[in-house]
Amino acid sequence: MGEGPLWDDRSGTLWFGDILSGRLHSLEPETNTQRTIEVGGYPGFLLLDAAGGFVLGRGHALERFDGERVTGETARVEMRAGNRLNDGTVDPAGRIWFGSMDFGCTLATGAVHLFAGGKLTTVGGECAITNGPAVTADGRLLYHVDTLAGQIWRFDIGERDTLIDGVLFATIDPADGTPDGVVLDSEDHLWVGLWGGWSARRYAPDGKLVETVRFPCANVTKIAFGGPDLKTAYATTARDNMDDAALADQPLAGGLFAFPVDVPGRLSGRAVSPR
Repeated sequence: MGEGPLWDDRSGTLWFGDILSGRLHSLEPETNTQRTIEVGGYPGFLLLDAAGGFVLGRGHALERFDGERVTGETARVEMRAGNRLNDGTVDPAGRIWFGSMDFGCTLATGAVHLFAGGKLTTVGGECAITNGPAVTADGRLLYHVDTLAGQIWRFDIGERDTLIDGVLFATIDPADGTPDGVVLDSEDHLWVGLWGGWSARRYAPDGKLVETVRFPCANVTKIAFGGPDLKTAYATTARDNMDDAALADQPLAGGLFAFPVDVPGRLSGRAVSPR
């Protein structure tokens, strides 16, 4: 289950996780250098840290990761035993917004959480599977995905730290898949991977669908922008729960893909967290 692609501009490296195997993978495209690091415990996301390392969302905790190993715990999230962390982002102020989900993908026990100034709070967005969040360049708007409902919501966080009075930004027809991870490019257009949809989509800030990229496999989980000009989109995919017939039809499922984009992405934010 490939997830959480992250471009590290400090080293020109693309990172992503395999949640179910407990592994982190890295790729240096210029040299095609690849590494796999066993971390265990369902790694949901990896974020850049202002101190030079990474913040790893794994299981029930935010942890410090130095590129080789987990070196300590930053915060522990109080949630049901059957839940885990799933996706996250850093806003322009260095705050970490991240989601949790029901491992069984049925109970509405997941939510969006905020870690800022050493304080951890649950801010809303309750549902079974959270994805995103993604925050606009000015730090004012946050996009949150309710995957099972097929909905992408937008919240104004410019003057508050809670997800209230949200606007329904987009609804994905179940025939087209379900929305998975989201990311914003330099024009604040939203890219979303579609689980079961064989594609990724780009939406304008007004909610209009402006681009669709097709894939040779069904489950596209998330995109990250990388390369020197941030005009290469890297996409993770998954092969979880696929039978032999589906795997024969989709031999590349679970792989990492890349495609060029006309509009570059943005550099990933740096989390400001206590050591």
